Amino acid sequence: LPTGSTMIATEVASPFLTPFKFTLVGAFFLAIPWVLYQVWRFIAPGLFANERRMVLPLIVSSTLLFYAGMSFAYFVVFPLMFEFFIGTTPQGVAVMTDISKYLDFVLKLFFAFGLAFEIPIATILMVWAGITTPDKLVAKRPFIIVGVFVIGMLLTPPDIISQTLLAIPMWALFELGVIFSRIMLSRRPEADDDTPPPEPPPPSAASQEDFYDRKR
Repeated sequence: LPTGSTMIATEVASPFLTPFKFTLVGAFFLAIPWVLYQVWRFIAPGLFANERRMVLPLIVSSTLLFYAGMSFAYFVVFPLMFEFFIGTTPQGVAVMTDISKYLDFVLKLFFAFGLAFEIPIATILMVWAGITTPDKLVAKRPFIIVGVFVIGMLLTPPDIISQTLLAIPMWALFELGVIFSRIMLSRRPEADDDTPPPEPPPPSAASQEDFYDRKR
């Protein structure tokens, strides 16, 4: 919160329950790398070598991007947004935010920006699965630009600053995902060389009869 603003509690149990809620959600965010590592250990034995080389970097990068989105919200979005809200406060009105509602507001934006920063991972996965191609994504760029601003409007408070601060990084991350998906497709033939050779065909009936004739 900006300097000079204070928080209040409008419910009896809010000063007691809000720190517990913050601790629970914070523990979940901090445990994300460990959870993804356990998921990786579970699915890794069933993957081919080229798939393992693909999945592990995606898990690591998705974790880092989620934390990057939260950091962007904390260090860039929150100061600008709170300054805007405080600056538009009518004269004579004191800003005293409820502690529970403030925590819900902050956690919602943390999750929104963390999820928005996963756009490159989603783009690469769709191209890898054959759902789309980089050229098709580039052709649909105008619709995607409109879509990210609509998502920014739905996930952020009703002000143009927070909406724009979410939409512009989403657009940039989409372009980054298209670039990395092109790089992935250019390297895919090299990864396909690790596929196991086909099994030899079963012996025909004629070859089996020749074998038994020689045995006699």
